[in-house]
Amino acid sequence: MEKLDYKKEYKDLYQPAAKPSLIDVPEMRFFAVDGAGDPNTSPAYKEAMEILYGLSFTVKMSKMNGTQPEGYFEYVVPPLEGLWFADGVSFDGLNVSDKNMFKWVSMIRQPEFVTEEVFGWAKDILAKKKPQLDLSKARFMTFTEGLCVQIMHKGSYDSEPESIMKMKRFAGENGLTEDFSVERLHHEIYLSDPRKCAPERLRTVIRHPVAKTST
Repeated sequence: MEKLDYKKEYKDLYQPAAKPSLIDVPEMRFFAVDGAGDPNTSPAYKEAMEILYGLSFTVKMSKMNGTQPEGYFEYVVPPLEGLWFADGVSFDGLNVSDKNMFKWVSMIRQPEFVTEEVFGWAKDILAKKKPQLDLSKARFMTFTEGLCVQIMHKGSYDSEPESIMKMKRFAGENGLTEDFSVERLHHEIYLSDPRKCAPERLRTVIRHPVAKTST
């Protein structure tokens, strides 16, 4: 049976054009870790990666030893994602330059068969394999992002403002206003591995929450 690759099956979510577009993002399930600090230097961010990939691959590889959850199907682990914000501002990807001020929710989408119970089971398994990880930082979340403007940014993370400005212009030209809140945040989906990819070739989906301007 062919593996479900969410990036290919749901191209509207993971393969937008390099120009802004409008999308209504449905409910999805995630493993998530909250944290703060510069992702390039923060030990917390490094640990978050270990936790998220550890849990995700615990579920994915469960079929190898016959412990797979009910409803399991073959799939490719979806890409890493991040929600970004900062204290005291409505963070839009432009208005905070000190990365040490960042707060983030790092997350990886999970297949539809993954539940809170499956999450607990995966934590128990991973805790035995990697007792050094603080799995109390992990959580299972459902997230309905709703109406957003998104774009495929090609290039380094530091050059994202160019794409963000295109999104802002698109919103204004189409009767939309940015709609940031404690639940609706600057969102990035990482389709490239920065350890293996030159900065100018990185591909990142950037997504901003919007609302239709009332008339």
